[in-house]
Amino acid sequence: MEQNAANECMINGDVENGGGGSSGGGGLQLSGERIQRADPVDRTMSFARIYQPHQQREKEYPTMQTILLAYQSLGVVYGDLGTSPVNVFSSTRLTNLSEEDLLGTLSLIIWTLTSLVLVKYVFIVLHANDHGEGGTFALYSYMCRHVNFQSKFSIQNTRLESDSDMAYCRRESTLGTRTKKFIEGSSTAQNFLTILVLVGTCMVIGDGALTPATCALQGIQSRSTKITQEHVVWISVVLLVALFAFQRCGTSKVSFSFSPIMLVWFATNVSIGVYNIIKYHPSILKAVSPHYIVKFFMTNGKTAWDLLGAVFLSITGAEAMFADLGHFNKRAIQLGFSFVVYPSLVLTYAGETAYLVKNPEKISDAYYSSLPESVYWPMFVVSTLAAVVSSQSMISASFSIVKQSLNLGCFPRVNIIHTSSKHEGQVYSPEINCILMILTVGLVIGFKGGVELANAYGVVVIWVMIITTFFTTLVMLVIWKTNIILILGFFLPYMLIESIFMTSLLKKIPQGGWVPFAISAFFLTIMLSWTFGRSKKTTYEAERKLSIREMDQMLSSNNVCRTQGICFFFTDLVYGIPPIIHRYIQHANSVREIMVIVTVRTLPIKTVLPEDRLNVGKLGNEGVYRCLVQFGYKDSQDMKGDEYVASVVTKLQELTDNRNEMQKIQTAAQKDVVFIIGRTILKANKDSGMLERFTINYLYRFLQKNSRASVSTLDIPSERTLQIGMLYEI
Repeated sequence: MEQNAANECMINGDVENGGGGSSGGGGLQLSGERIQRADPVDRTMSFARIYQPHQQREKEYPTMQTILLAYQSLGVVYGDLGTSPVNVFSSTRLTNLSEEDLLGTLSLIIWTLTSLVLVKYVFIVLHANDHGEGGTFALYSYMCRHVNFQSKFSIQNTRLESDSDMAYCRRESTLGTRTKKFIEGSSTAQNFLTILVLVGTCMVIGDGALTPATCALQGIQSRSTKITQEHVVWISVVLLVALFAFQRCGTSKVSFSFSPIMLVWFATNVSIGVYNIIKYHPSILKAVSPHYIVKFFMTNGKTAWDLLGAVFLSITGAEAMFADLGHFNKRAIQLGFSFVVYPSLVLTYAGETAYLVKNPEKISDAYYSSLPESVYWPMFVVSTLAAVVSSQSMISASFSIVKQSLNLGCFPRVNIIHTSSKHEGQVYSPEINCILMILTVGLVIGFKGGVELANAYGVVVIWVMIITTFFTTLVMLVIWKTNIILILGFFLPYMLIESIFMTSLLKKIPQGGWVPFAISAFFLTIMLSWTFGRSKKTTYEAERKLSIREMDQMLSSNNVCRTQGICFFFTDLVYGIPPIIHRYIQHANSVREIMVIVTVRTLPIKTVLPEDRLNVGKLGNEGVYRCLVQFGYKDSQDMKGDEYVASVVTKLQELTDNRNEMQKIQTAAQKDVVFIIGRTILKANKDSGMLERFTINYLYRFLQKNSRASVSTLDIPSERTLQIGMLYEI
C-alpha cells in the first residue's frame, strides 16, 4: 500500500534557504528516457510535468479503527466545545429572569448547536476536505487543485493537469463554469481569495493562543473563598506550561491521556443534567421548539440581540472540528460529535436551565451552582482537568494549519515532527508550540483573568466561520457542481445567521475583543511577508531559468574547467533549472566532471522502499544529471558515508549503455565527492516602493534568516559541504 501511495503524492517545490528539500513531494514513475524525449531547448520548460504524480486519495479506515479514532477525538477535538456549559449562562448578565426568558435562551443554544455545528460542520463542511486535511487552508488548497490560480501573489498552485479529466470537472454547470473562468481570469479575485484565506488561517492560530488562556482561567473556578483569583492565575500558568510541554508526546498519547477525562466529563454532565431536569423542571426540553426564540426576541428586543454574544460561546471550538480533521478522519469526528458530544451538551444546558428556572439569581455562576453539593468537589477536580484539556483542540489545529501552510509555501520553515507512524496528519511543531505557550502565559498573567480576556474569547471565531461558509460555497459551486438551489439554501441562511452573531460580538472589540485580532495581525504580517517574498522569488527564477541547451553551451566552453570528482548540487528542478546554477558555473569557471542536481522530497507516507528512493535522469550531454531523492516522514535522511553515493552512482550507470560514460561516473565517485547547497537572498531594487522595500529587505529577510533551511533535516557530511549564495535584486 505504501509503495503505491508513493506514486499518489502532491508536488510542492521549496528551495527557500538553499537546497532542494521540501515536504509533500511526489513519486516519479518516469525514466531518464522520458526526460530525453522532452524538448531540451525550451527555455520555459517546466520540470513539474515530469514530477507530476497521480491524484492522492483520502485514506480509508476500518470500522474499529474509526471508532477508536472517534474516542481519541474526544480528548483533542471536543475539549473546547465540550466545556462551553461552564461559561455560557454566566456570560449572559441577564436580570429579572422569567421562565420564558430561560426557555428562549435554551432554545437559542440548542438551535445554534444544531444548525451551525451539527448540520453545517458535521454534515457539510467536513466533506470539503483536502485529502483528509481540514481548515480554511485546506479549503483553499482544494480550490487550487481544480482552479488554475495564476496570480503572482497566489500561494503555490497545487493543481494537477489530470484534474481536468475527473468527472466533476467535466460536468456542465453554467454558473459554476462562469465562476471558475472568472476566478482564473481575474488576478484581483485570486489575490482576494489568497488574502482572505491567510486572514482566516491567522485567526485560527490566534485563537490557538487565546483559547488555552481563557479556558484555563474560566474552568478553574471555585466557590471556596480560600482560592482567590491570584491563585487561579498561577494554577492556570502551571497547568498550561505542563500542557504545552506534553505536546511533544504526540496526538496519539495526548488523546489517550485526555479522552478518559473528557469521557468522564461528558458522562457526569449528562447525569447531573438529567438529575436537574427531573428535580427542577421536567418539561424543560420543550425548549427544542424554535417558537420560544421568536417569543424571546419579541419580548426582549435589543437585550436578546446583546445575548447572542453569550450564546455564541456555546459553539466556540466548533471550528476545531474541521481544523483538526488531519489528526483523525471525517467519520471519526462525525461519530464523536453526533453520538457523544451533541446529546451531552443538550442535556447539560437543559439541566442548567431547569436549575435556573427555580434559582434565577444564580445565573452569574450557573454551572457550579447547579452542581449538587455532594458532587461539587469531585466535579471541581474533573472541571479543572477538563479546562486544561479544552485548550488542546486549538493547539492541535495550529500544528495542522502550520503544516498545511508549509506545504503551500506561505509560512517560514519550522520543524514539523510526525508523531505517528499510522496517521500522517498527526504532527507537532516545537517552534509553534513555544510561541503559543509564550503568548498564552503572557495573556493569563497580563490580564489576570479579567473581563477583557473573557470578552476576547470567541470574537475571531465567528469570522473564521464566515470565511469557511464563503469558501465552502465556492467549493459547492465550482467543484461539486451542486444545484444552485441547494447552494443558496446553504449560503444565504448561514451567512445571515453568522452575520447576526458577528454584529452582536462587535461590541466586545473595544472591551478586550481586540486581543485575538492583534495576535492574528502578528501572524498575518508574517504570512503575508513570506508569501509576498516567495512570489517575487518565484517570478524572478521563472524569468531567468536556464535551458538545457544553454547549460550545455556553458559547460562546453573552454573557460570552464571540469575537475575530477562528483558534485551533488541541492536545488529544486520542479520549475526548471534555477539561475543559481548559472551563477555558480559562470563565476566558479570550474565544475566537477559529474554534477548531480539533487531534489529532495518528503512524502506523506511512513517510509519509502529503497528501490523507490532514487529517481535519476540525464540533463543535456555534459555529465549533468538530475536525482530525485524520496523519503517517508519517518525515514532517516542520512547521506553520510559511501552508501548514498554508491546507490546514486549505480542508478546513474543504469541510464546509459556507453561504457566510457559508465567508467567516467565510477571514476569520478572514487576521486572526490562534494555537496553544494545553494542559498538565495532577496533585495528590493531602487524602483520598488517604500512598503515593498521594507517587506523584502527587512521583514522577509529577517524571516528567511531565522527559519530552518530546507535541507536542515538532511544528514550531510559537513567536511564535504559547500554553501554558495546568490543575491536576487527584484
